Amino acid sequence: MSYDERSGNGCACGGCAGLRAEMSVYGPETGPATGSGGRRVRVDARPGWDQYFMEIAAVVAKRSTCLRRQVGAVLVYERRILATGYNGAPAGLPHCIEVGCLREKMGVPPGERHELCRGLHAEQNALIQAAKYGIPVAGSTLYTTAEPCSVCSKMLINAGIRKIVFGEEYPDELGRQMLKEAGVIVEKFH
Repeated sequence: MSYDERSGNGCACGGCAGLRAEMSVYGPETGPATGSGGRRVRVDARPGWDQYFMEIAAVVAKRSTCLRRQVGAVLVYERRILATGYNGAPAGLPHCIEVGCLREKMGVPPGERHELCRGLHAEQNALIQAAKYGIPVAGSTLYTTAEPCSVCSKMLINAGIRKIVFGEEYPDELGRQMLKEAGVIVEKFH
């Protein structure tokens, strides 16, 4: 049901009538409005789409069980979330928070020897979740809290991801180079 339909049908939430009145005075993009609970909300304070999906990726990252870096990823197509993923061990297996970090014990620096980790990366888990439930991802955008490594970059290229928006940089020049060669748009989120 649309906003206008709710307001016209006597919505009892209290916020809709106030929002309708405020929007008729200030317009949809310019002024404050009354949200539910009567609090004032600035319509122009809404996050942009990149910020919105990056904030969701940051929340997803909180589920991570990695001891070194918590990463979250969100696959989006036409502003709709397709799948999410965070870094951690395969389903049903003990996580690093339970058994320790092999890479840390061996002194392996970030960006090297990815095979020496029991966890999957956030991007991998997002792709796997989409595949598991039959959700096509070709042409979608990946929002991730950390720049993809070379292993994830290869998977993202083959999955047909068209754009990547990332938060923090990751020390993997090969991944950057392959994404560029494949024509994937890569943007650092600011």
